[in-house]
Amino acid sequence: MNLIRVAEILIFFLLPLSGYTQPLSGGYLRPALWCGAASMSASAVELSSGPQIRVADAEIRQLLGAQVLAWNRGDLEGYMSGYWNSGELTFFSGTTETGGWKPTLERYRRHYQKSGSPMGRLAFRHLRIETLGEQMALARGQWRLETPNGPTRTGLFTLMLRRFSDGWRIVHDHSS
Repeated sequence: MNLIRVAEILIFFLLPLSGYTQPLSGGYLRPALWCGAASMSASAVELSSGPQIRVADAEIRQLLGAQVLAWNRGDLEGYMSGYWNSGELTFFSGTTETGGWKPTLERYRRHYQKSGSPMGRLAFRHLRIETLGEQMALARGQWRLETPNGPTRTGLFTLMLRRFSDGWRIVHDHSS
């Protein structure tokens, strides 16, 4: 990944969602300053070497593949094992923000395990993974859910993943 791409990612996460300026020390930083700050930060990021990137990519694809398999067999807890089991996990969908592993699991139960009906068949498409060093990665793609009693639904997702001692876990999920 090149430094420009790292800067783009940093800008995405650093710019506030509510506007184009950010208060700092009694004043406001303008977007151009954010870009400069992100560029300088990007030059300080230690990028992973080729083999490490390929290993991280394969491990993350394996994690997401295991989630799809768990979902398709109706194993919601197995699906959730791909997420960081912490109160600090964040899940954004539509206008709803859910914080924590247990509340996220309960949200999935409310939406997809209603009255014993099957959860449907999940697939991830157009998966793009970018490592942001040895411990962090960004995954983006499209989800598709076919349910027997309803319309096929599709949407986009952006995941932030972190490598823990027991492997990669999703620490933030923004799905629409």
